[in-house]
Amino acid sequence: MNITLDGRSAIVTGGSKGIGLAVATRFAESGADVAIVARGREALEAAAKAIRESAKGRVASVQGDVGSAADVQRAYDEAMRAFGKVDIVINNAGTSRNGKFEALTDEVLQEDLDQKLFAAIRLIRLVWPQMKERRWGRIINVLNIGAKAARPASMPTSVSRAAGMALTKALAGEGGPHNVLVNALLVGFIESDQHVRMAREAGLTMEQYAKDRSKDIPLGRTGRAEEFANLACFLVSDAGSYITGTAINVDGGRSPVV
Repeated sequence: MNITLDGRSAIVTGGSKGIGLAVATRFAESGADVAIVARGREALEAAAKAIRESAKGRVASVQGDVGSAADVQRAYDEAMRAFGKVDIVINNAGTSRNGKFEALTDEVLQEDLDQKLFAAIRLIRLVWPQMKERRWGRIINVLNIGAKAARPASMPTSVSRAAGMALTKALAGEGGPHNVLVNALLVGFIESDQHVRMAREAGLTMEQYAKDRSKDIPLGRTGRAEEFANLACFLVSDAGSYITGTAINVDGGRSPVV
């Protein structure tokens, strides 16, 4: 299947590393103009340079913290200045934070909600009117499988991601009549810098860490960011034009809930 995004423009938050970088690269290779948003300037510029090597369209980079409403607005404004419109939004920012309920403070929960839930709400609020007006829009909220099946000691991430899934379903119902499609992709164990850091903190090599984490994955291995990006590219293309309101596990079968 030949998937093209020619003439489309996209914003990818958390776009400098891991899944976000893979998604932005795949979109750019497929013809879309892509704006990536991330906090770290050095990683952001390195990512933009790497994406441009295979991009067919324009690539823009915006340094900002999507946990800040002002930075979300600025990211949107810069994408609009660069491309003139936004057709696709990938809400990918935020790392997994897991702990027991008794250790969950208001501050930690609010920070997580700002980075994951409110960041998505604020960016969608900005793009929504133009998508409705043009009768074409694609939004993907990147969540994790804890949104469907929360495990013990999985807060605040499982809470904020479950809220993101509810947001996805509600928006899909509102956007459907205007051809604005909203879906969620739920991450299982996908290779990323976050897991490299977690392996280091556990005193393990990445090979040891991956082997241990893969024991409860039916496919028996970690996922690649490029595999995630391929599905995202399909969903935001015209080939995925009858899919909305879904929450798809990208986890090698690990989730106990379909």
